[in-house]
Amino acid sequence: MLEDIRKHIERLIALYEAEKAENAKLRQELHASEETGAALRNYVKELESGIKARSLSDAFTAAGDKDSARERIDKLIKEINKCISYLEES
Repeated sequence: MLEDIRKHIERLIALYEAEKAENAKLRQELHASEETGAALRNYVKELESGIKARSLSDAFTAAGDKDSARERIDKLIKEINKCISYLEES
């Protein structure tokens, strides 16, 4: 009877150790998945920023070539600077 209890305890300890190892493995996988998810979210943000920049660039170049787009941007910058100087004077 005592030997049976000892065998059951040994079996429970072995099962516990196996579950403990499985738990550690799953925690590592979870950590790796979380890191991958974070990296993919950052990648998506970068792509979205690129899309926005591309859309803005396309909006300026849709009406003409890049030189005329550059001229329009320079003109807008000058207008913004004028507005800023007016605000500073007030």
